Amino acid sequence: MKYLNIPENKISVIYNGVDHNIFKPYQPYDLRPHHTILRTLHHKPYILYVGSERRRKNLGRLFEAFARLKGEFPQLKLVKIGGPGRSEQFRSDTLKRLSALGITEDVIFVEHISEVDLAYYYSSAALLAYPSLYEGFGLPLLEAMACGCPVVSSNTSSLPEVVSEAGIMVNPYRTRRLAQAMRQVLTDKQLRDKMVRRGLEQSTKFSWERTAGLTLDVYNKVARGQD
Repeated sequence: MKYLNIPENKISVIYNGVDHNIFKPYQPYDLRPHHTILRTLHHKPYILYVGSERRRKNLGRLFEAFARLKGEFPQLKLVKIGGPGRSEQFRSDTLKRLSALGITEDVIFVEHISEVDLAYYYSSAALLAYPSLYEGFGLPLLEAMACGCPVVSSNTSSLPEVVSEAGIMVNPYRTRRLAQAMRQVLTDKQLRDKMVRRGLEQSTKFSWERTAGLTLDVYNKVARGQD
């Protein structure tokens, strides 16, 4: 509306969905043979990040916040799922940052996995951290909540519309506040249980069936020649 001067009545907002047959709570730390990394973790707490390593993802501040927590939680790991993004330079920059912070051995990289395996990682994680500076939607937040994984996210762009009251949202430029929010989830069981319940409830508001139905409504409206 602001940049393209499109009137509000010409715009329909349709959210992404989640497949609740796949993304649902699973038994934590499932020890099926192909879950080799979960077997390696062997019930050690880990923070999960799902996504690329592009600059807007704000991984530098997540790494700094994680490094702050390592002094308090020696067993804590950070599991990063997904490729670097469009450039291998992103991975190079990531590795340099980890080395500078002294946490190279504490960050575990997982590349491409199935959606079912991803759901197991969500279910076993202490929390999902998603400190992006900007997102068009933020699908990992929705997937995590559907799996009963608490979420700590930025309070920017689309993310408050996805998380609502179910997670903890912070200013993505405040590393200390990000570390504090993650510490709260790691140490306060009552808070964590509440976030799990609220996340599961919030995730039920999103489905691909709803997305498809609303999209069809727009197509039908256009076909009828309505504004």
